Amino acid sequence: MRIRYSTDQQGRPVKKAIVYTAEEHNIKSSDVDYEAIRIVSRLKQAGHESYIVGGAVRDLIVGKKPKDFDIVTSASPSQIKRLFRNSRIIGRRFRLVHIYVGDTIFEVATFRSIKDGHTGNTFGTIEEDVLRRDFTLNALFYDPKEQVVVDYVGGLRDIKSKIIRPIIPLKLIFKDDPVRMIRAVKYAATTGFRIPIIVAWKIKKSAPLLDSVSPSRRTEEIFKIINSGYSKQIVEKLLVYSLYQYLQPEAVRLMQTRPGFKQSYLESLSKLDGVIQSKKELRSGEVISYFIRDYLNTIVDWKQEPLEAYRSALTSCRSYILPMNPPRIELENAVRMLFREHGIGIKKARTFEKGKNKESVPEPAAEEKLPGVEPRAKKRRRRRSKKTGHGAEPIQ
Repeated sequence: MRIRYSTDQQGRPVKKAIVYTAEEHNIKSSDVDYEAIRIVSRLKQAGHESYIVGGAVRDLIVGKKPKDFDIVTSASPSQIKRLFRNSRIIGRRFRLVHIYVGDTIFEVATFRSIKDGHTGNTFGTIEEDVLRRDFTLNALFYDPKEQVVVDYVGGLRDIKSKIIRPIIPLKLIFKDDPVRMIRAVKYAATTGFRIPIIVAWKIKKSAPLLDSVSPSRRTEEIFKIINSGYSKQIVEKLLVYSLYQYLQPEAVRLMQTRPGFKQSYLESLSKLDGVIQSKKELRSGEVISYFIRDYLNTIVDWKQEPLEAYRSALTSCRSYILPMNPPRIELENAVRMLFREHGIGIKKARTFEKGKNKESVPEPAAEEKLPGVEPRAKKRRRRRSKKTGHGAEPIQ
């Protein structure tokens, strides 16, 4: 263990951070994404301070393999862009750089200052940047080349003590960004860490602040939860802290008024978690189907005319999941999938039919097709000659 010092106004040395070696933080270098290491190394070679930061470092320390690797640096967005051709600057107020490597996106942020508060966008130093982060367990900086963890706020100690401790003052942390309440509860549910009593009290008291959060941000948080593989544990804990009613108010109302709904709802989430943890790839529509299954089963009369039942179910499900607002096509896919589970096929609306009040029609089941009638073969389209414009036979 080493100590990082800086100087005060009188030039006296002041302890700033603890630097933990590989033997002390126990991060396995083999668990660190090679491309993340390459990005950090290239920034450092160009003379910029750079680290892997946030949830990735937390997960590496507790023995999990991170899904995402975020990077922080002293380089400005334009300097980062010049170093990486496969990058793009995003954001108007809070500017970041996305570096694209195949299908993976690495987010690179410049150190932020606290000069304009904890939500300003002025660039600063690493000492200022760490004070803008939400909880100590997310405020560790990892240098993959030197294999050291730089800790300004006692984050490694808190991880070992299994406690979620805020960095930003309690009177400001949830007021500045109410979504931090969801994150705190999510971390507690997925890591088994405890939330101190005073922080838990503040979360319950501040819960109504989530009403001011935009539907798009709430949708983003819900998708993170249901795709995490731990949605059941997270939702159970969000219910305890009276936060879930601001994410899924209609579901919470049904849990409170309809016997058995809460149990079946959580069982569906548990099944979804099992599928995700088995590493099976799911499309968004499939994920949403687990989310709405119990509600759909309570509102649909499966003996009703199929198309009418489908239209009614789609409208009801759209209202049910508010303020969550997924792409319409994904919700349609989820509802059609659940109808197929009951033996009712609903065809997708063709592109030219959309917006013309021409709804999808029921898809006949296999046994309903006329016996002895073969499907009509598709006509072979003739290719037009570039020179004459007349039809030309395909080149064999």
